[in-house]
Amino acid sequence: MSQIKACLFDLDGVLVDTARYHFIAWRELAEELGFVFTEQDNERLKGVSRAASLNILLEIGGLTFDEAEKARLAEQKNNRYVEYISRMDSSEILPGALEFLQECRAAGIKTALGSASKNAATILNNTGLTPYFDAIIDGTHTSAAKPDPEVFLLGAQAVGAEPAHCIVFEDAEAGIEAATRARMRSVGIGSPDTLGAANLVVPSLAQVSVAGLREAFAAV
Repeated sequence: MSQIKACLFDLDGVLVDTARYHFIAWRELAEELGFVFTEQDNERLKGVSRAASLNILLEIGGLTFDEAEKARLAEQKNNRYVEYISRMDSSEILPGALEFLQECRAAGIKTALGSASKNAATILNNTGLTPYFDAIIDGTHTSAAKPDPEVFLLGAQAVGAEPAHCIVFEDAEAGIEAATRARMRSVGIGSPDTLGAANLVVPSLAQVSVAGLREAFAAV
């Protein structure tokens, strides 16, 4: 890689941790429907759309509803989730995320968000991260979910960078696959056990620097 022109970031698990709010909202819905939804159950919902998540939840509870009622329940869960994230602040930015975004800006590297979340703007505003992005591509801009590369290709286009000059930061296998399909380099945030397909894996953005990336990808 001759140059790093842009860094593209997933949101949840990379910059902030909103997964716990999804879990709490789903668990409360399950309680209202009369059954228990555990953290172990919640693992099945990771990277899954809202509608598909609801179907899994109802399967766990042994319940069946028509499409109209399912739409109402999905909206109820989302409204509760939005209530939780509306209270977020800068204390919920994950370690190293703000510092690395600032370093990218200082180095002249473009930054873009590439998230499936339709609530990304709310989260970025409440945590104070919005000014650190040149482009925000979220669930309101995309028609295909990861591992489809659409979200990252749109991000690269928005900041005027060729895919070969982009690095994607992701915490999910589907996101790493999307980066690969977009012909971009990837850094997995988390465990090599699940993110082994990434070009580089680190525990968090606290272990990432522009100089380190340039060195790591110099021969790639």
